[in-house]
Amino acid sequence: MKILVIEDEHALADTLRRAISSDGHWVDVAHDGHTGLDLALTGGYDVIVLDLMLPGLSGLEVCRRLRVHDEHALVLILTAKDSEYDEADGLDAGADDYLTKPFSLVVLLARLRALGRRAGRERPATLQVGDLTLDVVARLCRRGEQTVELTAREVEVLGCLLSADGGTVSKQDILDEVWDSPADLDPNIVEVYVSSLRKKVDAPFGRHTIRTVRGIGYRLAPDVP
Repeated sequence: MKILVIEDEHALADTLRRAISSDGHWVDVAHDGHTGLDLALTGGYDVIVLDLMLPGLSGLEVCRRLRVHDEHALVLILTAKDSEYDEADGLDAGADDYLTKPFSLVVLLARLRALGRRAGRERPATLQVGDLTLDVVARLCRRGEQTVELTAREVEVLGCLLSADGGTVSKQDILDEVWDSPADLDPNIVEVYVSSLRKKVDAPFGRHTIRTVRGIGYRLAPDVP
């Protein structure tokens, strides 16, 4: 996912950036409300991690303005304000989740993955990169005009990669989205399915669409003759 962290405490913001990046996501950081809002409206983010007590423009106001502009990014408020009224205000302002400080990084990353799965369910009916297309409803894959036979699980893995719109997808994100009990599985099972996909959607057509991002995961890139 592409994630924006809006947090004025520089040390905490850097910790969040490193932790979220290590989980396979692209992360940008802003340290005040005005800069954060500008980035949020123009950056095409999947999730925004938003502090409430920000200089310039409060987190609540950032969230409200995002919703006025019909911004579809999911918002997770991360704040020291821990009363039930604070949480109610945040959710009423348009936030999708609310987590109080101090917090566990393990829990934060799990919450972000859960928000990512929620966003993933809103995929368009057809996903495409180059001449590789996937009809999500019919579960039909094509390379140009030629149908490519895939198993149900391969369709899900390919759909996960295609929905990232050129971004890098970690093995863990693929596990979380495609498998029902990802905690019980070896992440290397993803390599097996990616290898199988390459043999079906790339190799027969002389393509190199599925790229490995070393140490992170995979991304798709147009690769046409």
